[in-house]
Amino acid sequence: MESDSKLILKVNEENLYKRLDKFLRNNLKNVPLSEIYKFLRQGKVRVNQKRIRFPSYELHMGDCVELNVNVGIYKRKTREIRSIPMKLEIVFENNDFLVLNKRAGIPIHPAGRVKRSTLIHGLLFYGRQKGFEPRLVHRLDSGTSGALLVAKNLKATRILSRFFKEKVIKKEYLVLVKGKTKRAGRIELPLDGQEALTEFEALQNYSTVTLLRVRIHTGRTHQIRKHLATVGFPVVGDNIYGDKEFNRYFRRRYDLRRQFLHCYSLEFPDLSQPQKIRIKVPLPKELNTILKELKL
Repeated sequence: MESDSKLILKVNEENLYKRLDKFLRNNLKNVPLSEIYKFLRQGKVRVNQKRIRFPSYELHMGDCVELNVNVGIYKRKTREIRSIPMKLEIVFENNDFLVLNKRAGIPIHPAGRVKRSTLIHGLLFYGRQKGFEPRLVHRLDSGTSGALLVAKNLKATRILSRFFKEKVIKKEYLVLVKGKTKRAGRIELPLDGQEALTEFEALQNYSTVTLLRVRIHTGRTHQIRKHLATVGFPVVGDNIYGDKEFNRYFRRRYDLRRQFLHCYSLEFPDLSQPQKIRIKVPLPKELNTILKELKL
């Protein structure tokens, strides 16, 4: 229901998002996200007639969301994401989700000045051929390779998003870092004002670098790269938080043209059966070659 100065939205099976800000973003396509947060701060959003200011407020089926604002004035231009044929390495797929092996160097989604094809372009093409709409439930950095989980319907999106939020999904990486260590450890350092937890274990020591198995319990931006750099073990090939001089040496010596960071394992409950799914994605050829050379 809508008038010049009021919009009323009923929460139902088709539009339910647990967080209020995500619900509003999904239902107010023309309204910039900054304006949605402003509506909340200014007390212009009510749920079941109660004024709500918290973006993370949890919605339930049947809730009534009311906005005391004229959203018709917003005419935000949205850039349509085209579907583009793309070779995708899908390692697992069922009716609810798929896992693909993302290659390094390809961004997941258009952003800022990114003009070239991104992974979502290829996923949209694949989904339209197969009769589903791909929905991202987590991300990998452009320079990171490995397992990427993609939901195929709204119900799976909600469940998998909840799994990530509740730390049910076990996600592990193989990372080559500068420096030598034989220990396992935990890094609990806030990032961008939010709690962040990273665990690591040394798998193999080489002359100047160490191969780590890393598990993250939170999903902060660049979490692994920031945390490991903070404790003195920067990711090899990372030119933002890493050692640029060492990276130049490593590139000349081993021809590494990316960061050595790969998501090799995902583990989570099956959505339809009482069992766990564990998917492993081996290191890509160029990283495996480097490990072999390091042993010589």
